[in-house]
Amino acid sequence: MREAAVRLRETLLTLPEEDRAWLAAELAASLDGPPDADAAEAWDEEVQRRIAEVKAGKAKLVSWAEVSERLEGRLKKP
Repeated sequence: MREAAVRLRETLLTLPEEDRAWLAAELAASLDGPPDADAAEAWDEEVQRRIAEVKAGKAKLVSWAEVSERLEGRLKKP
């Protein structure tokens, strides 16, 4: 099995970068478990909840500049 995988890898490495990237994403996705049937509905509900909070003035919006600054600060910490 390992030898076949090594030979396949050698062949696949000759593919163009775009094809290798697509294949890598497909292979990585194949390692995930089955999709959660309720996930899409749950995310839709979450998005609607957040939109309602923004419209009601309950959510604090943060500019991209502030988010970027915070992230850079976190990345610089040891």
